[in-house]
Amino acid sequence: MSRLLSRRAFVAAATVSTLLLTSAGTATAASTGSTGTTGSTHAAYPKHFDLPDGFQPEGIAIARGKAYFGSRVDGDIYAADLRTGRGRVISQGPGTASLGLKVDRRGRLFVAGAAGGNGRVIDTRTGKVLASYTFTTATPTFVNDVILGRNAAYFTDSRRPVIYKVPFGPHGKLAPQSAVSTIPLSGDYVHDPLNNNGNGIALTPDRRALIIVQSATGFLFKVDPRTGVTRKIDLGGVLMTNGDGLLRSGEILYVVQNRLNKIAVLDLNRSGTRGRLVREITSPDFDVPTTAAFFGSRIYLPNARFTTPPTATTPYWVTAVHR
Repeated sequence: MSRLLSRRAFVAAATVSTLLLTSAGTATAASTGSTGTTGSTHAAYPKHFDLPDGFQPEGIAIARGKAYFGSRVDGDIYAADLRTGRGRVISQGPGTASLGLKVDRRGRLFVAGAAGGNGRVIDTRTGKVLASYTFTTATPTFVNDVILGRNAAYFTDSRRPVIYKVPFGPHGKLAPQSAVSTIPLSGDYVHDPLNNNGNGIALTPDRRALIIVQSATGFLFKVDPRTGVTRKIDLGGVLMTNGDGLLRSGEILYVVQNRLNKIAVLDLNRSGTRGRLVREITSPDFDVPTTAAFFGSRIYLPNARFTTPPTATTPYWVTAVHR
């Protein structure tokens, strides 16, 4: 690990519990850890726990010591207690997949709806669907991931060169369907109609723009959320091959490279125009991890096991690694 990364990690750990969250979608341990600090995840918490057989997980979000997972089978939402690893389905799915997830300070879970071309918002306390949004009725579509900004939620579509925006009203009020907009991607981004494109999404360190990873090329792009204009992020020629979920803390961006069974750790500049690879995180417990969420000093990832033929009895699990 570089001295620069070590210094930033130390500063983040020392200060994050006192930061005022300016965006519910900004990944910090203060919004995900049960103790409100980054430095102390309970050592007794399991680093591996099982999900229901046949669940086929993809997305993860963590809040108040609970992890939420979406099923690619039918869209069920499963909640697990990180202290024990035990959980239950809290919301029945619509019959289509639930992929990327984010949870806000109000306990609302935002869900990307994959081939359904939609998204929805679930109350994590009751499992009730608070809002549903149709982004497109065109095919193909694959609404893959979501990030929460200060004033809106943004969703990627791996099959269409767009981002979907769901604005927030006063005090975070959920918008009606009529307020949803589609932002075409332009600039450096080149769409590949035969492969997965825009996948994981995050905010830049200055929180003024978006970052998306294009799985087909391994490129990261900075996206203007107002215009959709993209600029390739300069990583010095390094590619984020098989890039999936993105997770940011300060100026450090974690990129899950699913089929490569690793997490790339990038040090970005504040505006998100440049970055460098500083290290990689691997684990023998990984089996195609897809997305990630913080809890204290750990990163938790569901293993989607894309290379294993899915059945009703196929085992799936969650892996925690030190960040």
